[in-house]
Amino acid sequence: MASEFTVTRRVEFGETDAAGIMHFSNFFRFMETAEHAFFRSLGFSIHPREQDGAVGWPRVQASCEYRKPLRFEDEVEIHLRVLEKRERVLRYEFVFRKGGEEAARGQLTVACVRKQPDGTLKAVPIPAEIAARIEPAAGG
Repeated sequence: MASEFTVTRRVEFGETDAAGIMHFSNFFRFMETAEHAFFRSLGFSIHPREQDGAVGWPRVQASCEYRKPLRFEDEVEIHLRVLEKRERVLRYEFVFRKGGEEAARGQLTVACVRKQPDGTLKAVPIPAEIAARIEPAAGG
């Protein structure tokens, strides 16, 4: 079972502000990049096709603490840790590192949902095949 995953990503020019620093909102995009890659590493897609009984993963909480700026062309390591797995919820921590130094730390809490016939979303248990491959990290 997986509880941690690391991906590396480079800061693109369009992700920076006028001062040449990565815009704060892009840290959340980088968290999603790591989450999606984590799911792919387990053999799943974060967004399977409807006909496959798709579940969705909306964010119910998101936060990020910024410690050091990231700039255009910086190579950033994003380390994902599963902090918590409940019946319908996953909670992740993300640590951003540049050159071994911590640049930011964030968290996402996501709920497992299924689209209902009337178009609403309803929280449902994490599918067994996904739940069986994810576990909280030690000390999570």
